[in-house]
Amino acid sequence: MFKITFKKSVAKDLKRISKDQVNKILDKIEINLSTAPEQYPELKGKFAGLRKFRVGNFRIIFAILEKGIVLITRIKHRKESYK
Repeated sequence: MFKITFKKSVAKDLKRISKDQVNKILDKIEINLSTAPEQYPELKGKFAGLRKFRVGNFRIIFAILEKGIVLITRIKHRKESYK
């Protein structure tokens, strides 16, 4: 099991999303990223070392840290997630 942690800036990302969507996103994060985050694709280029996870039209950008920690760095709509 991996421990899920959030970067402080993610709170700002979540405020811009409807509450229904936020609940769905957080449920999916808890279920999928706490068990097997390494199955999701790695990003390339300036985002190398990070991974992506899709929930509907939203992208969750995260990093797998040592000691079984998953750090969520960004939750954005797919059009804005890589800017």
